[in-house]
Amino acid sequence: LIIIILSLSFYYTISTINRQKKLSAIKNDFISNMTHEFKTPISTISLACEAMNDGDMVKHDLGNHAPFVKIIHDENKRLSLLVERILQSAVMDRGKLKLLKEKVILNDLIQEIAQQAQFRIQNEGGSIRLHLPSEQIQITSDRMHLNNIISNLVDNAIKYSKNTPLIEISLLRENKRILLSVKDHGVGMKKEHLNKIFDKLYRIPTGNVHNVKGFGLGLSYVKTIAELHGWDVNVKSQFGEGSEFTLVMKERP
Repeated sequence: LIIIILSLSFYYTISTINRQKKLSAIKNDFISNMTHEFKTPISTISLACEAMNDGDMVKHDLGNHAPFVKIIHDENKRLSLLVERILQSAVMDRGKLKLLKEKVILNDLIQEIAQQAQFRIQNEGGSIRLHLPSEQIQITSDRMHLNNIISNLVDNAIKYSKNTPLIEISLLRENKRILLSVKDHGVGMKKEHLNKIFDKLYRIPTGNVHNVKGFGLGLSYVKTIAELHGWDVNVKSQFGEGSEFTLVMKERP
């Protein structure tokens, strides 16, 4: 009996130590990624401000300020979105997130998101292809959170694309379900990661390489908001060939 108790105690101790080490690694990874994520827009804003304060520029042409003002505006918006994403994660953890549901026309929302994304990748020669039905498809949902879900999936597709992003967004009605898919032709994922990517703070291990930035909150957020709506999120991926995420939305009578 003593041997059994000692064995169980030893097992519990080792499990606790391993769990603490894992949590510590996740925390350190989160802090590292958060630092990288915030550093870029802060540096960009700083450079734009320095350029605007340049004496020669002010003296010769005030109109040259316009591009730098736009840069500051865009990067400030990006910082706000990053902070909002972290705050939303904290709210979801406390279980206090409330949905404000309304009628949303998915065709229009997808086109808005695609237009914004296309602007970001056009300098790389990237493109976004839309496969939308001729009929207007409407769903009852929280518009802001639905916008965030689709935007997160598109952002992920861009992040994990190869040199020239090619993103495909499809929408169709199938029986009493609405299927919204975001597909990329990028790096893809190995099978062992597919059941973990929706875990909070989980990021596919890349060693010390930070070429793909993020907090590991995006897909966790997508999954949580989808479940609050009573929807599902499916993923198919082939390592080295790309991934496809499908949001399965159930129509309510």
